[in-house]
Amino acid sequence: MPMRQSQIWAGLIAPLIAYSGILTAIYVNRSWWRLTDNAISDLGKVGLQYNWLLNVPLILTAVLTIYYAVGMLGRARNKVEKAGILAMIAGFVFLALIGIFPEGTSPHYYVSWGFFLTTGVGLLMVGVGMGIEGDRKILYFTVTLFILAWILAIWAMRTFKGVAIPEFIGAIAMTIWHCAVFSRIAS
Repeated sequence: MPMRQSQIWAGLIAPLIAYSGILTAIYVNRSWWRLTDNAISDLGKVGLQYNWLLNVPLILTAVLTIYYAVGMLGRARNKVEKAGILAMIAGFVFLALIGIFPEGTSPHYYVSWGFFLTTGVGLLMVGVGMGIEGDRKILYFTVTLFILAWILAIWAMRTFKGVAIPEFIGAIAMTIWHCAVFSRIAS
């Protein structure tokens, strides 16, 4: 079942919105925010004058990626791929919740972890599902990227005071994976 053109566009522009919001928030808060000392979420914390520069793009990105992933669901060829896409959708709900429950609210810690863990496991499952269908290149790429991202993120968490670097590692790995499979899913 082909994806709607609007779902394809949602998949294309969602990462641009996310990174534009993050980079704008970093620029506006450059006087105090440090990559090695902070979390990305610090840019959207409760009480920060321009916290919406991070939180609104995260919510919008989540809405677009959920819409895109629903289109992916229609293209899934087996149960593993479908389960992975559903896990990714849950992860994108957690992404919206990061913007809705910013740093300084009690659920924030849990929704942040929920986003990275659920989305990461989801993309791994989708890659395995695609491998089951014969796309061995995507399978090996997904597993390698997943393992490499976790190794680098754990190293960064042990090396730096803040968690922005491990968060960027996870986000960039998700984006690289998305770019690699986009043409296969959207065609």
